[in-house]
Amino acid sequence: MSNPSNPKPKQQTQPSAPAVHEHETAPDQKPIAPSKALFAIGLVVVVTVALAGFGVLRRMTSETVLAKRTNELAAPTVIIAVARQGAPVDSLVLPGNVTAYTDSPIYARTSGYLTRWHYDIGAKVKKGALLAEISSPEVDQQLSQAEADLATAGVNAKNAREQADRYTGLVQSDAVSRQDTETFVNQAAATASAVRSAEANLQRLHDLQGFEKIYAPFDGVITARTVDTGQLIDTGAGKELFRLQAIQTLRVFVSLPQFYSANMKQGSKVILNFAEHAGKSYEGTLVRTSDAIDPASRTLLVEVDVDNKAGELLPGSLAQVHFKIPVAAPSFVVPSAALIFRKEGLRLSTVVNSGGNTVAHMIPVVIGQDDGANVQIVGGLGSADQVIQDPPDSLIEGEKVTVVTPGAQANAGGK
Repeated sequence: MSNPSNPKPKQQTQPSAPAVHEHETAPDQKPIAPSKALFAIGLVVVVTVALAGFGVLRRMTSETVLAKRTNELAAPTVIIAVARQGAPVDSLVLPGNVTAYTDSPIYARTSGYLTRWHYDIGAKVKKGALLAEISSPEVDQQLSQAEADLATAGVNAKNAREQADRYTGLVQSDAVSRQDTETFVNQAAATASAVRSAEANLQRLHDLQGFEKIYAPFDGVITARTVDTGQLIDTGAGKELFRLQAIQTLRVFVSLPQFYSANMKQGSKVILNFAEHAGKSYEGTLVRTSDAIDPASRTLLVEVDVDNKAGELLPGSLAQVHFKIPVAAPSFVVPSAALIFRKEGLRLSTVVNSGGNTVAHMIPVVIGQDDGANVQIVGGLGSADQVIQDPPDSLIEGEKVTVVTPGAQANAGGK
């Protein structure tokens, strides 16, 4: 038996084995129902498709807006205005060349030396006034010779006529031969012709001697004197002695554009202005036209006569001639910048409505008066046409345009 007083012996324990870590596992879940899985997949697909469709729609909208904006920016911006109605009477101002009514250079008809002249430039002379004298002694001597020749021819003619008369009387009684009679008769005729020739030569020399004195052929003013005392004068147009102009009435020649040629009526009144007479007007009368268009300038030459008895106007000056011409058809006035020059001809661009869009429309026009800033349209333009004021050079028929008013453009420019 064991002793109770002794304690019990300790039990020996075995060393413990190393600890083994156990893996944790997810808690068990219930399997997803097939209907829920299909719903989830469908929802994902719908969301994906919706997002993709929204992106495509957004891109399409952006492209549409971009195209619209591009088209708007591509269409040129233009300003339009209704053409202004022209006046029923055209006031046409053209330059005119003022000339003397009669302008004549004075030449010598005989040769010699100028002994004296009586009038200088600016002198007013009457018809028949003695302008100058020429000394031509050769003509004087020829005249004396011609007078002697005429006397000799007269004596010969008288003797021949007497002989012819005598033989004509004797031939009746057969006292002389008929042949001798005919000879004397022919001599009488020949000497009579010599007398007439001598008389003509004498008259010619008388006329040449008369040309030693130079007279004014009409009333006028001496505007040039090109000779002086002692100068040798030659016969003919080689040397002008004087120039005489009649200025009581002046001729004004104007080149009128072909377009207005049909409206020129003889007797119509016109107004003339001269730079040297500022503020003063003169009335002239249209007296004649050339009745022919100059092919070089396509103009009609018009003559206007103006009274100058007061002597205020000078030939050779330039006049501003004001014509009042009735307009045969309505005309319109547009800025010169609105004109378009194309190979087909002169054009204006208007705006019209085509398929809901505002597009440019080119119309051929005929122009009248052009003052540089504005031009008159006499054909091709209607009263309701809206004209593009300053069209771009690249504008073509049917091109879409953006129309703005002048005020709106000014406001846009100020921003």
